[in-house]
Amino acid sequence: MNNDLTVLGIESSCDDTAAAVLRGRQVLSSVVLGQTSLHANFGGVVPEIAARAHAEKLDGVVRQALDEAGSNTGDIDAIAVTAGPGLIGGVVSGVMLAKGLAAALDVPLFGVNHLAGHALTPRLTDAVGYPYLMLLVSGGHCQFLLVSGPDDFRRLGGTIDDAPGEAFDKVARLIGLPQPGGPSIEAAAKRGVAQRFALPRPLLDRDGCDMSFSGLKTATLRTRDKVIAEKGGLTEQDQADLSAGFQAAVADVLQEKCRRALVASGTVTALCVAGGVAANQTIRAALETVSDDNDIPFVAPPLALCTDNAAMIAYAAIEQMQNRAPDGMDLSARPRMPLDTTSQSMLGSGKKGAKA
Repeated sequence: MNNDLTVLGIESSCDDTAAAVLRGRQVLSSVVLGQTSLHANFGGVVPEIAARAHAEKLDGVVRQALDEAGSNTGDIDAIAVTAGPGLIGGVVSGVMLAKGLAAALDVPLFGVNHLAGHALTPRLTDAVGYPYLMLLVSGGHCQFLLVSGPDDFRRLGGTIDDAPGEAFDKVARLIGLPQPGGPSIEAAAKRGVAQRFALPRPLLDRDGCDMSFSGLKTATLRTRDKVIAEKGGLTEQDQADLSAGFQAAVADVLQEKCRRALVASGTVTALCVAGGVAANQTIRAALETVSDDNDIPFVAPPLALCTDNAAMIAYAAIEQMQNRAPDGMDLSARPRMPLDTTSQSMLGSGKKGAKA
């Protein structure tokens, strides 16, 4: 890996507008501008609003990243940008800006798979050696990946429906907690009794590493409806108990599936986790138990590098550029962009390709 190259990374795949400057594994700057307030009244991310916000803020975020790094455009050796997967309007905004900068500065352009950015983050933060097992668990994705190189990812299993972060958001709305749902449910669960409600642990009765969270969400809805029918509404304690029960169910599923993924992966250097849901302390503790039981290191990057950011995009490009040529000005923004192109799509395919 070339530690002398200075790379500008750009990320705009969902609702975080981000830019970062890296020199090898040294993060010179990482700027992330969130959009939570823009989407707060809608119960989730509105793609059109997100795309407009990216278009308005990207150039300023890039300038801020350069300033914080003490760099100027002449110091940049390459541009890295998320080319997919993601909300297409946001991805297009980032790709177009990256193309313009690469052309103006006459530097190479590298389109990066957003999921590869997450999957390679343990290499950035902890210099984890290959191969390692990565659980990518976020608002839009959940899969176990055997990472054997900067372009070598094998999916061992994943969700066949909702991602955990998506389920957290939906359950939070169901029980009257604010968005984003993950932090709200985690906070409420601290006051709750997880054992009060008997919620299912989907797919634990089936072999393999695949997961499902849609049924758990529906079971939580039905439990909520039963409580409302009996009491005429939900108390704060009801919300807390539902939160604790739901969170415990997710943690139990991820823990057991992680045990199975470790068996399927063979000898690995570490168990790693990334994505916004990795910030949940209950889930993190459950996964650490698995690593302890298997006597391998547990690596969870700092929260700022677990959630969407541009440092991971720049770093992925630094690792990958030794194995591939730069992209041209025909680089396309892609709403779907699976990492493991050899495995069958878990969520089906359409005209735009495999979903995951």
